[in-house]
Amino acid sequence: MKKRVLCILCAALMLLSACGKKEEPKSDARLTVLTTTYPLYTVAKSLTEGVDGVAVERLATGNISCLHDYTLSVRDMKLIEGADLIAINGVELESFMSDALAAAKSPVVDTSAGVELLESLAHHHEEGDDHDQGHFDPHIWMNPDNLSIMAGNLAEALSSADPENRDKYAANLETVEQAIDACQDQMEAALAPLSGMNVGGLITFHDGFQYFADAFDLPLLAAVEEESGSEASAKEINDMAALVKEYHIPVIFTEKNGSDATAQAIARETGCAVMELDMLMGGSGESVQDYLDGLSANLTTVVNGFTAAKG
Repeated sequence: MKKRVLCILCAALMLLSACGKKEEPKSDARLTVLTTTYPLYTVAKSLTEGVDGVAVERLATGNISCLHDYTLSVRDMKLIEGADLIAINGVELESFMSDALAAAKSPVVDTSAGVELLESLAHHHEEGDDHDQGHFDPHIWMNPDNLSIMAGNLAEALSSADPENRDKYAANLETVEQAIDACQDQMEAALAPLSGMNVGGLITFHDGFQYFADAFDLPLLAAVEEESGSEASAKEINDMAALVKEYHIPVIFTEKNGSDATAQAIARETGCAVMELDMLMGGSGESVQDYLDGLSANLTTVVNGFTAAKG
């Protein structure tokens, strides 16, 4: 009798365990779009809104703002293998996966086509310099105008891959462009408090904010790209502190996922504030509006940083 009861209990526990186990859902998508970054993911999700049978995935690049040292995971490789269309940022941002892209059987769309590129702040010309694409700043998504171009390139690629839904992609692209235009108008209005102020310039602790600064006519005085695990030298800190004092800079900006050690050292030396900006390489949003909200939040941070000093 006891053995029978024990067997019944074991069977019940096994049943409960099976019910609680989450199985990986099997995708029945007829078209799988793989994006390499969060900004592209939000654009792709918005462009494919309401189109049946389309799945949008993204690599597990997470909140990493600099992808040069990123290594593809097993999951990433499976996504590349299973994708029907791969959308990349371009401008050498995806150099970490060049071999995987070369071996991919699916079409790869470079969404940077047509974007006016800015030279990388970290690049220094040398004799014999051929000025290739690797010398350009890849953080093009930080300018809303560029994001619109990227969306147009991806919409065209989607239409080519899925011509039956061309009209839907075109309609969704128009919605995306309207959202970008509305965000730009709001951000331009948000700059009003800086009108008439002598904004000495932005000092950022990531070299990827120049498209953002260029979009809103904000002078970028200096951008410091610190290598992971390293801190600036005493001379570099002194030079930056002198720059803050010379231009009367009330606030300097670190990157959300980066170190703020050097910025805090400069703040102690000069009395300036330290605030945080986001490169928007990661997020949980599912639409381009979520991304645009993050971009707008960056501008609010900049405006607040300068107006707080004035007040």
